[in-house]
Amino acid sequence: MSEVLVVASKVKAYIKSKGCNTSAESIEEISSRVRHILDMAIKRTSANGRKTVKAQDI
Repeated sequence: MSEVLVVASKVKAYIKSKGCNTSAESIEEISSRVRHILDMAIKRTSANGRKTVKAQDI
C-alpha cells in the first residue's frame, strides 16, 4: 500500500454531506486514482520541457 494522498476526513465529510458512507477501501482507491492523475500530468509536463505542473497538464 502506498502513502495516502488525500485527506480522509475531508473526503468522508464530503461523501457524508451527499448522504452516503465511506468504506476504508474507498480512501485507498481515491488516493490511487489521484496518484495516477498526477503521474500522467507529470509525464505531460516533462514532455513539454517544463518542470512545473500546470492545470492544463491535469
